[in-house]
Amino acid sequence: MQRIKKNHQEILTKLGISELNPMQKKAHKVIMEQKDTVLLSPTGTGKTLGFLLPLLELLDPDLDQVQAIILVPSRELAIQIEQVTREIGSGFKTNAVYGGRAFAKDKTELNHPPAILIGTPGRVADHIRRNTFSVEEIKTLILDEFDKSLEVGFMTEMSEIIESLTNLEKRILTSATQEIEIPKFAGVKEPKVLNYLEGGESQLEIKTIAVPGRNKLPGLKKLINQNPEATGIVFCNFKDSIAEVSDFLNKNKISHACFFGGMEQKDRERALIKFRNGSHRIIIATDLAARGIDVPEIDFIIHYQLPFKNQEFTHRNGRTARMNSEGIAYVLHGENEKLPEFIIPNQHKWERGASVESTAKAFSEQITLFISGGRKDKISKGDIAGLFLKQGQLEKEELGLIELKQDCAFVAVPEQKAEELIASLNNSKLKKKKVRIRYV
Repeated sequence: MQRIKKNHQEILTKLGISELNPMQKKAHKVIMEQKDTVLLSPTGTGKTLGFLLPLLELLDPDLDQVQAIILVPSRELAIQIEQVTREIGSGFKTNAVYGGRAFAKDKTELNHPPAILIGTPGRVADHIRRNTFSVEEIKTLILDEFDKSLEVGFMTEMSEIIESLTNLEKRILTSATQEIEIPKFAGVKEPKVLNYLEGGESQLEIKTIAVPGRNKLPGLKKLINQNPEATGIVFCNFKDSIAEVSDFLNKNKISHACFFGGMEQKDRERALIKFRNGSHRIIIATDLAARGIDVPEIDFIIHYQLPFKNQEFTHRNGRTARMNSEGIAYVLHGENEKLPEFIIPNQHKWERGASVESTAKAFSEQITLFISGGRKDKISKGDIAGLFLKQGQLEKEELGLIELKQDCAFVAVPEQKAEELIASLNNSKLKKKKVRIRYV
């Protein structure tokens, strides 16, 4: 089946981008010219588009086989890249595979092989062992955030995958880390290294805040109350700590989401959806959220628990002050808690009026609704918008972000109108499907 390739300007227009940034332009040129490329660039600078655009030019539109594999360290990054590829509207089939979802579902989707396969090393290796798809036509390998994949223990699987790809012509490695060591099994020889890690002037402000005693929770509440309309991530080291912080915020009626490795994949996805659409302005997370998740520009991050390594500190901070915008990183520590050497003390005094007992509204007036229909039902974002604007009688400015998945969708609406919308729209027809609408 012949596909029509879109040119760059069509893609950029579709994404609402006027032009590529300097890193993306250089990456495109080098990837097209070189056999092996290493792209080093901070989180949030557009690395995904930087390697996707040249990749699309490398694909054969008449070949119905997997032609490129993108390996990523997390499910969230796989989903994010798949979503960007769909938004581009390239015409090439793309699928993401990862642990936490049914293998049979992967297999069904791969019955019609995608041109681009995105996945975590464990799941991709499993598919290759079972011969779910042919590797014969795979000419391009992209290891996105490859150092993170090694860090979380995917070395064996990555080595196994690369060994099976005998017809590779291009290797592209990306990272947001300065000091990296490329493993021998990657097969990279004399790569062209593009280093943009020190190219931009950071607008990040780091403030260290000492709280009395050992209990940091009152200090955390005070910080959130200082920023009632801002969005932020609270970083913890362990899921038990997240549970403790979450319980505290719930008691204080501060709406938030949680995000950590032990959660069900569905719950992790929905936490990010609510954060992206403004239903929650605070997310409590482990270092899993420091890289490879698709969230909008955030105003601040809080190190509720101190990171163990400088690298973790850097990646956490990289979630804010992205692309030369401003951001604040708060380091919350007890009076007798020693700061690691990579955090320079810069004691910050509380803003006047920021009382621990204040009750600033740190929760959103938006709420997320679930719709039981998606792409496979031929439903579009326009169909959903039409339903809520016409039949639901919402004003345009009241309709929040719509996220469309393969078999469902999510939409942000005003909290005070949610009950009325569910009552009037539940069991409505979108295209030919009767959909259920409920709270997430």
